[in-house]
Amino acid sequence: MDGPTGRPKLRHLAIVARDRDPDRSCFLSDGYLSLALIKHQLDGETPIGMNHFGFHVEDTAVTSEALVAAGTPKPAERFTNRPFAEYRAMDPEGNWFDLSEHGFGGPRPSSPA
Repeated sequence: MDGPTGRPKLRHLAIVARDRDPDRSCFLSDGYLSLALIKHQLDGETPIGMNHFGFHVEDTAVTSEALVAAGTPKPAERFTNRPFAEYRAMDPEGNWFDLSEHGFGGPRPSSPA
């Protein structure tokens, strides 16, 4: 995690859009912050617009405990085939957000012993 404060860093924004490449979603990055323009599935119930955002945190367990202590639901572990973040949570307003200790490229490979 970058910086001396250990504060969460915003790293990911995901927006659902109708007018995207018909075959897939589009991902853009400046090398730090990534923007996912997610193709809307016409038969789905996902609304158009902001879908979720993601934070890079120093320690997901400590961050999860702090969120629960603040009255939010406990963050849920993401599916193992989702390399973008380890946990998904919801703020008091109902906005979804991701938490990742490893960044948004998936967990780092184990270093050889």
